[in-house]
Amino acid sequence: MKCFLPVLSCLAVLGVVSAQRQVAVQEGPLYRTEGSHITIWCNVSGYQGPSEQNFQWSIYLPSAPEREVQIVSTMDSSFPYAIYTQRVRSGKIYVERVQGNSALLHITDLQARDAGEYECHTPNTDERYFGSYSAKMNLMVIPDSLQSTAVRHTLHRVEQDPLELTCEVATETLQHSHLSVAWLRQRGGEKPVEVIALSRDFVLQSSSDYAQRQSLGEVRLDKLGSSTFRLTVFHLQPSDQGEFYCEATEWIQDPDGSWYPMTRKRSEGTVVNVQPTDKEFTVRLETDKRLYTVGEPAEFRCILEGQNTPDRYFAVSWAFNSSLIASMGPNAVPVLNSEFTHREARGQLKVAKESDSVFVLKIYHLRQEDSGKYNCRVTEREKTVTGEFIDKESKRPKNIPIIVLPIKSSISVEVASNASVVLEGENLHLSCSIRTVGRPLGRFSVIWQLVDRQNRRSNIMWLDRDGTVQPGTSYWERSSFGGVQMEQVQPNSFSLGIFNSRREDEGQYECHVTEWVRAVDGEWQVVGERRASTLVSITALETGFAVTAISRTPGVTYSDSFDLQCIIKPHYPARVPVSVTWRFQPVGTAEFHDLVTFTRDGGVQWGDRSSSFRTRTAIEKAESSNNVRLSISRASDTEAGKYQCVAELWRRNYNNSWTRLAERTSNLLEIRVLQPVTKLQVSKSKRTLTLVENRPIQLNCSVKSQTNQNSHFAVLWYVHKPSDADGKLILKTTHNSAFEYGTYAEEEGLRARLQFERHVSGGLFSLTVQRAEVSDSGSYYCHVEEWLLSPNYAWYKLAEEVSGRTEVTVKQPDSRLKLSQAQGNLSVLETRQVQLECVVLNRTSAASQLLVEWFVWKPNHPERETLARLSRDATFHYGEQAAKNNLKGRLHLESPSPGVYRLFIQNVAVQDSGTYSCRVEEWLPSPGGTWYRRAEDTAGQTAVQVMRPDAALQVDTVVPNATVSEKAAFQLDCSIVSRSSQDSRFAVAWYSLRTKAGGKRGSPGLEDGEEEGEEGEEEEEEDPTERTALLSVGPDAVFGPEGSPWEGRLRFQRLSPLLYRLTVLQASPRDTGNYSCRVEEWLPSPQKEWYRLTEEESAPIGIRVLDTSSTLQSSICSNDALFYFVFFYPFPIFGILIITILLVRFKSRNSSKNSDGKNGVPLLWIKEPHLNYSPTCLEPPVLTREDDVHSLCLKGKMPEGWLELGRIMKI
Repeated sequence: MKCFLPVLSCLAVLGVVSAQRQVAVQEGPLYRTEGSHITIWCNVSGYQGPSEQNFQWSIYLPSAPEREVQIVSTMDSSFPYAIYTQRVRSGKIYVERVQGNSALLHITDLQARDAGEYECHTPNTDERYFGSYSAKMNLMVIPDSLQSTAVRHTLHRVEQDPLELTCEVATETLQHSHLSVAWLRQRGGEKPVEVIALSRDFVLQSSSDYAQRQSLGEVRLDKLGSSTFRLTVFHLQPSDQGEFYCEATEWIQDPDGSWYPMTRKRSEGTVVNVQPTDKEFTVRLETDKRLYTVGEPAEFRCILEGQNTPDRYFAVSWAFNSSLIASMGPNAVPVLNSEFTHREARGQLKVAKESDSVFVLKIYHLRQEDSGKYNCRVTEREKTVTGEFIDKESKRPKNIPIIVLPIKSSISVEVASNASVVLEGENLHLSCSIRTVGRPLGRFSVIWQLVDRQNRRSNIMWLDRDGTVQPGTSYWERSSFGGVQMEQVQPNSFSLGIFNSRREDEGQYECHVTEWVRAVDGEWQVVGERRASTLVSITALETGFAVTAISRTPGVTYSDSFDLQCIIKPHYPARVPVSVTWRFQPVGTAEFHDLVTFTRDGGVQWGDRSSSFRTRTAIEKAESSNNVRLSISRASDTEAGKYQCVAELWRRNYNNSWTRLAERTSNLLEIRVLQPVTKLQVSKSKRTLTLVENRPIQLNCSVKSQTNQNSHFAVLWYVHKPSDADGKLILKTTHNSAFEYGTYAEEEGLRARLQFERHVSGGLFSLTVQRAEVSDSGSYYCHVEEWLLSPNYAWYKLAEEVSGRTEVTVKQPDSRLKLSQAQGNLSVLETRQVQLECVVLNRTSAASQLLVEWFVWKPNHPERETLARLSRDATFHYGEQAAKNNLKGRLHLESPSPGVYRLFIQNVAVQDSGTYSCRVEEWLPSPGGTWYRRAEDTAGQTAVQVMRPDAALQVDTVVPNATVSEKAAFQLDCSIVSRSSQDSRFAVAWYSLRTKAGGKRGSPGLEDGEEEGEEGEEEEEEDPTERTALLSVGPDAVFGPEGSPWEGRLRFQRLSPLLYRLTVLQASPRDTGNYSCRVEEWLPSPQKEWYRLTEEESAPIGIRVLDTSSTLQSSICSNDALFYFVFFYPFPIFGILIITILLVRFKSRNSSKNSDGKNGVPLLWIKEPHLNYSPTCLEPPVLTREDDVHSLCLKGKMPEGWLELGRIMKI
């Protein structure tokens, strides 16, 4: 036991702990301005326990760098100190949880007192302390000195006027910072738009609304001097109307290299009103007529109407059917589209500007394709200071449609074909004949087109007016191989031939004839168009294509033969080839694979997986048809399954390539190959075995009969546990004597403990489980499979049977663990040491290991709590109770001898009181080398009571009264006679004691006689005393607030550790009354927390403050002669008179016993004034009477003898 602590230390050094907690906080120092919103991130990694961690923030102020001031916590709402409580409750300081291990501290309104060193702490959730649990950073709070000023006024400008605004930006920050300045424009409730800005990196930038104008120099930002920023907008636009203001931002670079905007200020705004100029214009398009004939001229005029058009810039564009013809800028230079450039070069088209408001488009020779919609678009442009143009408003009139009529033609067209229905692959011939009335006007161009079933039109071939033949895009390749041909048989007759027709050639064949004539300018023009068509249908080759598979022997036994027939319909000519493939799906599989194929060219091709069929399969194809027969001999399981044949219909293409037209799959033929009848029998007898750990388990499996003497057996051993639904495989021996371990053997680690044996007789199999464990208990049985050799020399499983079960029970050794049940009671004082003992009297095995756990029952807590645990490997662990009561570091464990464990609790506290006990677990090694808990026992209980020291606090209760003059000071002493401990601290408070309203008020603290004293006691019982606090001082030397009547007049002194003094300055008659002091004694607990042990209050102190207004006292004291006459001369005479009266009284004592005197004093005795004497040598005796109070104010003139005389008179 004495060695386990060094071992624990070594393990910690070597890194046994799997993870190390690491707390990281944002790098400092950070500089932030007052009033800003700051965030500081903190995260934790490498921790254990819940994924969501808690965070606690504290600060160490520069005025007290060693003192922690708690701010906010995610787990404890009472965590903040008083100076931060209000800000936390109001949400001005809060923690935002970003993730389970990351959080942000928010301070919304930063104050100068928030500067200091911040600490982020994460409470421990690990099993042990390892790593860092807190991190610190510094925050500097600097004044917000940024200023952004501008004169607020309203400006009225006209469109295109310039605008200049200035803004003053200054800062007095001592730290290195950058400024960014931006001018913004805002209209009403819209979002502000950035006009131009100078970033902190001295880069000018603008928003999308002003980016183009900035690049053209229309918008500028200039810096004049050190703090003036000028905005210039050269040409105002109506969209610029709004309020312009300047916004400045001060940036500072944090330690991580990022820039942070410390503060942002906005200047006063300037309202700018922009009056737009009248720049409206209209556009009108005109032409002479709308109907033209090919070859006629046409003119279009685009007329612009507006104010001051000669001084403005316009661009004009012409369009035909929404396609651009030409465009013309302010320089009146036309730019034509490529299509119209040639016509303009030949003088057939012209675009020009007739005047400042009229633009024309002239077409001198119209074509029929010129029919359509014409329009013009006029765009006003604005010239910038750099000479560039910016597009402004754009307008266009309504479209003007024109129609160009062709020259009439008198031709007619007829189309004929060799057949209306042809079979796919046959040739197709078409002819197109043209008839005219009179002599032809010009030349013909012919286009053959095909309109398919989906009404899609495609060009097959065409012959232009010059006699050139060209194929269509989709027929280009076929034409190059001679598959499509077109020729002019006669001047008015044209033919089309399509060879080796295809299915897609079906449709409506159309001959489109165009008549051309040459125009005056030499250009060919279309005179007329005619078309005719005929329908051609093509019958597909795959029509009626079908395949059927048949067999006469669907079921066979091993080594028999069977035939399969594949019949194909209809009968095709030799030019149409058909390929046939036999496919096979073995039993138990989901996929077919190809066996053999008769290709389209008559060849035979075997499949990749047909090797087992080649030596035993014959295939034949009939000469008169495409039917194929498949014959298979010596059948086995390999040939059992489903067969089907697949036929493919092919066609030769124009380029000698082949196209598969169709594929047909026959019906399925299932061939069953039957196995012999099995005779396998396995012993069904049941057994029961009970044994102790480490003994072997012997299991037998016996085969009684088998199908064939050459049979092989596969034996599978299983175990069934009550908790499992099915048995688990232990070991498998295949029919070829190979071993395979099951999942149960792998999971339970049985491989090294299993032994299999096959006896010479061949029918008996044995399995032995060495070194049995408790977990090996269960129901064991074997599963036997009989295997035979198939005709294709492959082994197959014929049958299987399960044996009877053997119930095996493996027991553990009996438990003999026993602990001492002795009970005990302990009473100790705080800070002492408690010893708890746990004794093991007996154990099951000397090789066992013990786990010792200490726990405690706390008063008023029915549940026990774990204190500490000593694991089997001598590792000491603290329990949850140790963390709650700060027991870590106060617990010490010893084991002076085997089986004896002692737990010491050092520096005990009251909260350590409770009932303690220990629990011991005994662990034994299993046969497999693992440890398991065999027994446990709990020892007797020990009641521990921890007491605090007795209170011995005493405060001086004999305190003299005092009388002071107005404006003077009086002292209230509080003396501590005895205390309970030398480590005590005291909290002292002084109170003013006054009678409540409604009582008979006298002079507090003074007595006017015995009768008044008795009345005062009765009144005190009837009316309780009011207590008003003057001043309180806590045990931590923190002063409480001063009482309102004495505020600013109190002085506190600690003359010694046990003497406290409170001085009241500037006394007034209202201060007259009784005073007392109350003392609280505080002691430190063993956990260094202070608690109040007791309290004591002193006796009342009577204080009288004399009024300094004109009284008998002041008159006497102000005149020396009168003072001596009143006080000095009468006293000798008065003394002689008293002595004489005493003598007479003594002589007449016996004779005057029946008189009316009191206590033997004659009635002639003058009632002695009650003297209140103050021990201070500066104050004279005070005389108190019923009618008047005469105070002696000696002011230092009274001899010391008079003081003695005062004492005698009082006695």
